Amino acid sequence: MAMKPVYIIDGKRSPHAKAGTDLKDVDAPFLGAYLVRNMIDKTSIPYDEVDEVIFGNTGTPAKYPNISRVIALEAGLDKKTSAYSVHRNCASGMEAVSQAFMKIASGRSDIIIAGGVESMSQMPLIYSKEMTDLFVNVMKARTVSDKLKAVSSFRPPFLSPIIAIEQGLTDPFCGLNMGQTAEVLAREFGITRDEQDAYANESHLKATKASEEGKFDDEILPILYGEKLAKLLFKDVGPRANSTVEGLGKMKPYFEKRSGTVTVGNSCPITDGGSALIFASEEAVEKYDLKPIAKLVDFHFHGLEPERMGMGPLLAMDGVFKRTGLGVKDMDLFEINEAFAAQLLAVTQASKEGELAKRFGLDEALGEIPSDKLNVNGGAIALGHPVGSTGSRLIVTLMHELKRRKAKYGVASLCIGGGQGGACIIENLIK
Repeated sequence: MAMKPVYIIDGKRSPHAKAGTDLKDVDAPFLGAYLVRNMIDKTSIPYDEVDEVIFGNTGTPAKYPNISRVIALEAGLDKKTSAYSVHRNCASGMEAVSQAFMKIASGRSDIIIAGGVESMSQMPLIYSKEMTDLFVNVMKARTVSDKLKAVSSFRPPFLSPIIAIEQGLTDPFCGLNMGQTAEVLAREFGITRDEQDAYANESHLKATKASEEGKFDDEILPILYGEKLAKLLFKDVGPRANSTVEGLGKMKPYFEKRSGTVTVGNSCPITDGGSALIFASEEAVEKYDLKPIAKLVDFHFHGLEPERMGMGPLLAMDGVFKRTGLGVKDMDLFEINEAFAAQLLAVTQASKEGELAKRFGLDEALGEIPSDKLNVNGGAIALGHPVGSTGSRLIVTLMHELKRRKAKYGVASLCIGGGQGGACIIENLIK
């Protein structure tokens, strides 16, 4: 069956804020609902003509088990619009996008809104098993003496919390957390601490310059926050204009204290944020007189060993290039998530070196990724990585920069905790 074209009508993201700062009290659905409402309001699409809403999220709040449905209704869409949430770790937002693509390309849907949201500030602390067992025993006790007996079993260590975000960032198969997997790549590729810090510093400088020049203005939709919604956040909280290689060099290794090279300074910070895009079929574009910004060409996901999960973009880009017949030389821009400087540098190194590429199962090297086309406005080391949103955020950022440059093709890619990679190619339609 021939696949139908899939158009991107608009794409927006929230400002990013380091966890525990400005957006810490904004529940995850509200990092997405206002984006959806704003974008739909700017089109002629009736609120009851959106077929589906699909959002990625990793730290699903107990209060919002199907976060996409909350986003859809909070945005004012008709109750008949179906909605579901997806989880593919770091690529949850890209997974939502890929499902929107498949449904429209196959002719099953005409209008889908897809994206991702994450409030990493609100990922919980969890009671230990001993403490939860104590609570259960107290609730089950029928007499006062039984309750006292249950309570008497309490020991202070029972209150030692389990940090949900720490558990989520540790792979259950290889036993390494994400930072440790970056250390694996740094050692195997011979990537030095100085190289990592230099790359991280450049990310901050590019992001602050882009912000000062208003390059994020088209993609960021300011958000109201605070107890009385009396504050307005319109810029990212994270990029450091005063960043220096010397300052980064003073930070101690975080994941491997003695011999490590990965620090909090050359890694992405824990972040809150959301992103969303409107996808439409050719029929919907004509019916509602829509003005597409871009076309989603294709996508690809690929797996690899969890301890080298950072190499996921290499395999995912190889896959999407093979699907489309395009290649590195055809790409005008690359948005590759900066989970860690070491990880990003390993991907670019293997992309241009045949023997390294073959080590990861590629037939040949993809080709050198030009530094002046890679993360041109900074990346996650400066902007942050709100896990459930990043996969769609990369596409939003890529789309707007292609439009600004009147360039043609771009690829968005990222590594995925657990040992995967994802990639999407988009084509700019604004000349």
